[in-house]
Amino acid sequence: MKKRSNSRGTPTAGDGEQQEHASSGGDQSTASTKYISGAASAPATPIKRNDNGKRRKEEIAQTFVIVNERPVDDISLDFFYKPHTITLLAVSVLAVMYFAFVRNEANIDDNLWSGLLCIVFFFLIISVIAFPNGPFTRPHPAIWRILFGCSVLYLLMLQFLMFQNYSTIRNIFYWLDPKLKNFHIDMEKEYGVNCSDISWERVKGHLDVFAWGHFLGWAFKAILIRHMGILWAISVMWEITEITFAHLLPNFIECWWDALILDVIICNGLGIWVGLKICQILEMREYKWASIKDISTTTGKIKRAMLQFTPESWSAIRWLDPKSTAMRFAAVIQLVIFWQVTELNTFFLKHIFEMPPDHFIVIGRLIFIGLFVAPSVRQYYVYVTDTRCKRVGTQCWVYGAIMVSEAILCIKNGKELFERTQAINIVLWLTVQVLISVSFVYVAVWWQQRQLKKVSSIPALSKKQGDSAQNSPSKGNLSPAKEKKLK
Repeated sequence: MKKRSNSRGTPTAGDGEQQEHASSGGDQSTASTKYISGAASAPATPIKRNDNGKRRKEEIAQTFVIVNERPVDDISLDFFYKPHTITLLAVSVLAVMYFAFVRNEANIDDNLWSGLLCIVFFFLIISVIAFPNGPFTRPHPAIWRILFGCSVLYLLMLQFLMFQNYSTIRNIFYWLDPKLKNFHIDMEKEYGVNCSDISWERVKGHLDVFAWGHFLGWAFKAILIRHMGILWAISVMWEITEITFAHLLPNFIECWWDALILDVIICNGLGIWVGLKICQILEMREYKWASIKDISTTTGKIKRAMLQFTPESWSAIRWLDPKSTAMRFAAVIQLVIFWQVTELNTFFLKHIFEMPPDHFIVIGRLIFIGLFVAPSVRQYYVYVTDTRCKRVGTQCWVYGAIMVSEAILCIKNGKELFERTQAINIVLWLTVQVLISVSFVYVAVWWQQRQLKKVSSIPALSKKQGDSAQNSPSKGNLSPAKEKKLK
């Protein structure tokens, strides 16, 4: 039996129920009994089993392990996957000792900044050793453990800020960037003025860096969600969200042609199309990873090293099944609404704490949130679609806490802003969100049922035509009299 390594690099024996995928290090192998997680293994409806014993419990445990800390199989470069904890400890301690003794300690701000960086450094080192890597292993499980550590640090920072007053939080941001003292939120670009002017110059002025951000953002969302109905539901609902909260956030005020044509159709629509096209290409690709040791040419080795940063496998996503249960239906609606809350947090945090859209804190948060969401969506998908997965993944749990903490931080520090909230708008917004979510999800289920009926009717039609052709009066089956009559 071939040796494999779990995500921490500790060699373990293959148990015959490992997931079918190509190795991150090299040679492809086939286990005697393959274990496939996600949509490929998820039954459309919960299946009642008679064997409620040890095998069932092991299967449930194995499902959670794969989505929470996916192992790396068939490693060819053992050095990069073996544990080096003692070496890591020695290098870390020596590095900290060096910088602690040689740096100048005259500046208090530099001392505080250096101390915080040292805390983050050691926390991320511990993340590599102790935290799970989630459902992904490329380019290396350590990268995803560090990312999980960053999400935990961000969650802890939000908890700390939740117990500070507004002026203290603003002073923290001023300490990070003193230039923020000179910025006020009314200095932002206005999009909803002179809507009757639809000249080319005006339209080109709206196709700024934020329009490209819309396009790239929706392409990324399409790669994560991989369902056109859910994506269009989120896109349409977000424009309704902007209209609802336009009296609180001035940059939500847009001209009708900007919101409908530039945002929904061009930026969002093209982004969704490009993202789904990328998913289609990746699904059609054949994943056969060759070991870098077996490649003789330098160009081939460089190409294989670059391919390490691509997915090791790609499976089709089926959020909704024609026989989906009510719980899965509700879970997809919940995903759509939570996505709206995440988007709202971005704009309210920027508005309440007065930061320009292109500030490094805003951009950095968007990048990290996008990276946090990637494994979270995958873990949520497996939890929703695979009846054997009884627990949500750790990264998904942490991201849920981050989303709620950001919302609480906005509400707590934006009391004056939310006092101007029109209650009827919020009630209507929540109602419309639920109605649109239910409608889009229902239409998606109906469409999949329709497509399934078409597919199932093709074999029946072919069989009927075959029977008709077999029983039809061919020339060889006719009597001589009838043949003469036909002639």
